[in-house]
Amino acid sequence: MVAIIKTGHSIHRIFNYNENKVSEGVAKLIGAGNYPLDIDRLDLRTKLSVLEKPLALNEKTSRNSVHISLNFDHSESGIKSDRLMEIANRYMKDIGFSEQPFLVYQHHDAGHPHIHIVTIKIKADGKRIDMNNIGRNQSETARKAIEKEFNLVRAEDQKKQQYAMQPIGPEVVHYGKVQSKKAIQNVLDFVIGNYRYASLPELNSILRQYNVQAERGTEDSRTFKRNGLLYRIIDKQQNPVGVPIKASSFYSRPTLQFLANQYPQNDKKRQPFKQRLKNAIDLALKDRKISLHELSAVLQKQGIIVCQRRSGEGQLYGITYIDHTTKCVFNGSILGKAYSAKGLMERCLPLSISGKDSLALPLHPPQKETGLHLPQATAIAEVTKAAPKSGEANINEGLGKDILESLLQAEQAADYVPKQFKKKRRRRNRPNSNQ
Repeated sequence: MVAIIKTGHSIHRIFNYNENKVSEGVAKLIGAGNYPLDIDRLDLRTKLSVLEKPLALNEKTSRNSVHISLNFDHSESGIKSDRLMEIANRYMKDIGFSEQPFLVYQHHDAGHPHIHIVTIKIKADGKRIDMNNIGRNQSETARKAIEKEFNLVRAEDQKKQQYAMQPIGPEVVHYGKVQSKKAIQNVLDFVIGNYRYASLPELNSILRQYNVQAERGTEDSRTFKRNGLLYRIIDKQQNPVGVPIKASSFYSRPTLQFLANQYPQNDKKRQPFKQRLKNAIDLALKDRKISLHELSAVLQKQGIIVCQRRSGEGQLYGITYIDHTTKCVFNGSILGKAYSAKGLMERCLPLSISGKDSLALPLHPPQKETGLHLPQATAIAEVTKAAPKSGEANINEGLGKDILESLLQAEQAADYVPKQFKKKRRRRNRPNSNQ
């Protein structure tokens, strides 16, 4: 048996990952520990609320969620669910989590039998469970004892088989394939919880990568007048599909005011990474003139996506940079005039009106996204330079602040994977999972 332990910032995302597998028919909830009801009487809200309650008692611990996978040899595919629960209960007891609430899912989406355990490291009294070296010490001891007691294939005998916890990142949402609210929530948990942003347009530049969009509605709408916010699914051409969902209906409540409260701290966090982005652009354009299409390709190799905003006529009027390496998003004008849409048009070869140079985002009509910004946002906002056609609204880009992370990058970093299953690599300092 091979045990893999990961910690993360979001219990919602770990929970959603496993529940989505259940919805897809490739996983099943087989048991729960320290829950008030039997699993056949647990609805989604109850499953999650039991895990969330202790977390509210300790907000200082950022990596408060735990995701464990117990992997068995392919020859052990006949292990029954009740037997797997016995193994899970014994493992949780041996690593010191016997009193923690946890959910156990049996997955059928890999070539070997395995289960996932979803739990938290905050106790009922708000104290944090110390997980330093838990994989090397408690987990290894528990693993060896369980292998012997349950007559399982030893981890040492499975060296040729590679195990890995699948990254928990949101998938691009396709309308009709997954329940809309659940799919949008998964994207919101990932983006809002990990990236830094300072305006609604900047947030949308990331959400649209997943076919999700936040919108306020028209200025005469009830939602707009009441400072409401809606989230909805969009298609590849960024046309809205399906029914929009109110921000207040999501359990994380990513409302307009909530987002606005994130802007100042996000802006502060991303400032150290601004120069990296400017240097990457300057270096690509040094001593030569290339097209915006070529510039986008060069930057993309460094993990930087160039999101172009064009009018219905194909005229470029705005640029947003998404830096996946530093997890930051910058509106072009925030970096300086030389990095805005107008500045790039002067520094690059003429753009193709046909849209050839639009690498990151499809062409779409401008949309008004006047979210709540910082007080000084109006003075330094990037406004559409080209006058929009009739019926098209200007985009008011607010003060840019941080955001982003690799689209498919896992939210959790592996705290422990047995060394015999790791590829040889240079030693480096390991992060403290309890921070």
